[in-house]
Amino acid sequence: MSPLREGSVPTGPRPDVLVIGSGVGGAAAAHALVEAGLRVWMLERGPRVLRGPHNWAPDAVMELSPYYATESPYVVRGDDRGLAGAFHCVGGPAVFYGGVALRMRESDFESDGDVVGDSGARWPHGYDELEPYYVRAENLLEVAGRENQHRRDPWRSAPYPQPAIDPLGPSRPVWAAAESLGLSPSLLPLAIRHGGVGDTRASCTRCGTCDGYACAVSAKREPSTAILPRLEKRGLVLIPDTVATRLLRRGGRIVGVECAHVPTGRRWIARADRYVLAAGALASPRLVLASGLDASSPARDWVGRCLMRHCNAIVYGLFAERLEGARSFHKQVGIFDLYGGGSAPALGGLQSIHPAPPGLVRARVPGPLGALAEPLADHSTGLLAIAEDQPRRENRVELDLRRTDRFGVPPGVITHRYTARDLRARRALTGVAARILREAGAALTFRVRILTFSHAVGTLRTGVDPRTSPLDPSCRFRGIENLWVMDGSFMPRSGGVNPSLTIAANALKCATALAGAQSLREVGAKGAPAKPPAVAAGGYR
Repeated sequence: MSPLREGSVPTGPRPDVLVIGSGVGGAAAAHALVEAGLRVWMLERGPRVLRGPHNWAPDAVMELSPYYATESPYVVRGDDRGLAGAFHCVGGPAVFYGGVALRMRESDFESDGDVVGDSGARWPHGYDELEPYYVRAENLLEVAGRENQHRRDPWRSAPYPQPAIDPLGPSRPVWAAAESLGLSPSLLPLAIRHGGVGDTRASCTRCGTCDGYACAVSAKREPSTAILPRLEKRGLVLIPDTVATRLLRRGGRIVGVECAHVPTGRRWIARADRYVLAAGALASPRLVLASGLDASSPARDWVGRCLMRHCNAIVYGLFAERLEGARSFHKQVGIFDLYGGGSAPALGGLQSIHPAPPGLVRARVPGPLGALAEPLADHSTGLLAIAEDQPRRENRVELDLRRTDRFGVPPGVITHRYTARDLRARRALTGVAARILREAGAALTFRVRILTFSHAVGTLRTGVDPRTSPLDPSCRFRGIENLWVMDGSFMPRSGGVNPSLTIAANALKCATALAGAQSLREVGAKGAPAKPPAVAAGGYR
């Protein structure tokens, strides 16, 4: 099928699978389905991200980009009151991520009572079952890493697709300081193409606009650069600027998805045999609730519950002298000595990180102070503390039924509060981060809490108990025969690492099983309406 014209509705053969969302989970699921020879359509609310020198501009940082939508924001209650925007673009939030591609540790798949508490969170499988799909995900994203660096590293059945590069610029004094304090730093695995002798493909330029920016040269490997272009060449029909407003149910099956073209508001209905929801841990439960699907679930009281986001903060160190290589790539060092083991509590990890982008500093710091603060970026570097937060039923996504957005969907309401245990873990990690930066020579350190939901997971969790887990072990939505959820909302625990690689690995695992079970047309016939939907001039109706 040729590429769609702006605002057009696709026609042609009915797809086997419709995927809602083009982020890490949706793209990985589509990869497995297309590889199996299935016809796949993909809906994405946002547009394609253009690549070029403009991505290096100070105002190209994610929170100032046109892809960070404040339309229909989520109202936030709890620790961080206010509004939460969302990323809408082909490739999802990963377009702007820092490329860190860490596996969860074996212990993250266990029922640690200190973390799980009375939430009932329980993985339906262990690390070993997911390990082969971590390998596939790393190959899809061309991850560069170094094996067996730390005692907390999980076992691997294959090496990384690319070798890691040695620490650059400010990563070097951070590494040395950690070692001098008796810690064991390691190189973070990164989904970034470094290139090599004879490699003519786009490679990293070692610029400082990676974490928080779309990659100008497409060297950062994420869905819109590493996965979706190849799938489109193989027949994936990607439909951007199109929002899913409602999942249409008949009995125990989804029979269509109401859609709207975002720029024009034009509405249509997309139909397939099976559906994969991968809109993200905030948008997916919102769509499920807006569609009334919770009424079909034996775990209806848990739909949208157990929202996790990590208990994160950045500790910045300010140095008297300009740091060598201050504008080079910073995000290389990982420190996992506080990840637990034995009788030690599992707190989380530390990762080196760039200073705040100058454009964002100017936008967020009022008046002339913003301009004065910008030069300090060359005198600073930071450490990101990622503490696992507890899955709590009280932390949730629900609907404000008193109003709707311009597409007729009730806005989402987020309620989230950290526990005392979450805050203790974060304090312990930021305390170690400050020690490392002072050892590296920082004249002073200061902490900045992360208020975003960029690591949101857990709102439609998988599990073994049908009464408390909306998804079964294959990530099929309980009570709906032909709907699967393959984004971060599936996770029973958040672990203490970035979730993107685990989301991709799980999507590959579940979509491979979905594609290989039997012919989708045979499975789709069970319980289907006697008369198939007709093909209208504007698409399926």
